[in-house]
Amino acid sequence: MYSSKPLLGSSPGRTLGLTLALVSAFAFGGSGTAAKPLIEAGISPLHVVWLRVAGAAVVLLPLAYRHRDAVLRRPGLLLGFGLLAVAGVQACYFAAISRIPVGVALLIEYLGPPLLLGYVKFVQRKPISRGAAVGAGAAVAGLACVVEVWNGLSFDALGVLFALGAACCQVGYFVLADAGSRGDRPVDPIAVSAYGLLIGAVLLTAFTRPWNADWSVLSGDVVMNGHAVPALLPAAWMILIATVLAYLTGVIAVRHLSPPVAGVVANLEAVVATVLAWFLLGEHLGVPQVAGGLLVLTGAFAAQASKPAGAGEVTEPAGAPGAGADRAGAPLVEASTARTSTGT
Repeated sequence: MYSSKPLLGSSPGRTLGLTLALVSAFAFGGSGTAAKPLIEAGISPLHVVWLRVAGAAVVLLPLAYRHRDAVLRRPGLLLGFGLLAVAGVQACYFAAISRIPVGVALLIEYLGPPLLLGYVKFVQRKPISRGAAVGAGAAVAGLACVVEVWNGLSFDALGVLFALGAACCQVGYFVLADAGSRGDRPVDPIAVSAYGLLIGAVLLTAFTRPWNADWSVLSGDVVMNGHAVPALLPAAWMILIATVLAYLTGVIAVRHLSPPVAGVVANLEAVVATVLAWFLLGEHLGVPQVAGGLLVLTGAFAAQASKPAGAGEVTEPAGAPGAGADRAGAPLVEASTARTSTGT
């Protein structure tokens, strides 16, 4: 990771950033558990994604109106966040899983943190710490176990390219979240999230054609682990917690940590999703998944606990992570399968 400002090495700012990053990871991780009952009830995965993003955009409309000046200050940033961090991740991930196994696509998408390290080092030409690099590698290895990538390896060049596109869009989540507070016209992280989701919803509307969905499912009950619950309950959870809360806390977290560290911590989403599916959907964890989860936790801890590269140097404040990322698509799509893992 790179040093963004003195507080990165001090406890208050770093602790706040880490706390928010963990909240974001836990919130994003619950999307699959909330989405799966809706998908099993008859709403297609694409339409569930649209419901998630469009619902969150509607909830954040008052905040978007309050921060409407951001459209004039940084229109390119907001458009890029909506295109990459919201719509891009979703579209590329869905295209990928139509051609390659879900576990393989999920693992490739979560190459985002290592790619982010490469972007910081070779494009931004900023130093990264050894701990962040090692943590990213350990987290990716752990994710391979969590998604049981060996249970369906196949190679499809176009599918792999789509998955890599999702990983690159995940990088865009963290880079653009970080860029929002840089320059002479900083943008509030709430505005970045609100307008990103609003723009993403518009783009996904054209892509998913929600008017073709059977939305009457939402007026009935769905099944979670053998129990009937109102369909609006998981829908509200998916919108309010797994999207609104997840994006708001995730974007703010990057401004107190750094994109590389926030990116590695975001890998916890897959672990959280797997555990929630265990408790709430009755899916069972195997030994490789438990071991993989521990490895992801180890990688995240190594990254966030590492000393910033170039510590001691005074650098300009960090600007303004997001999968998901799923950012946010991966966990959601993962829930549409019968696999144990996730929540993208």
